[in-house]
Amino acid sequence: MAITIDQAFELFERRRAAWLATDVDAYLDCFADDIVLDVPGKTVRGRDEYEAMARSSFEWAEPVAFDFHHLAVGPDDVVMANWTITVKRRADHVPVTWRGMSVCGIRDDRIAWWREYYEDPVALAKAAKGATSAAD
Repeated sequence: MAITIDQAFELFERRRAAWLATDVDAYLDCFADDIVLDVPGKTVRGRDEYEAMARSSFEWAEPVAFDFHHLAVGPDDVVMANWTITVKRRADHVPVTWRGMSVCGIRDDRIAWWREYYEDPVALAKAAKGATSAAD
């Protein structure tokens, strides 16, 4: 049976709530054990590797907002989302915001694979590191 928009929205809401609460266990429960996650410049394979990435992310930044602007369901249990994320760097409390799109496959009410694209991955990487100029 194909995933419905309501089921997709429920899964994404569960993911957002866990992320905002920095609840790593609840967050990871939204993903399949064999998750393959593609983000600009990096591919993560498996839940253990994704857990390390998630914990590292929570260490450098505190989640502030995760807004889904659009959510759509396509064939083969694929969900597409347009979103904006804001975090606050823990080192200096400076907010970092980025907009992006993602496409993912759902299996057994969990995200089985995920591809993410954002507006300016180079600027995001610099902001995450606290860079203050283009030369940093």
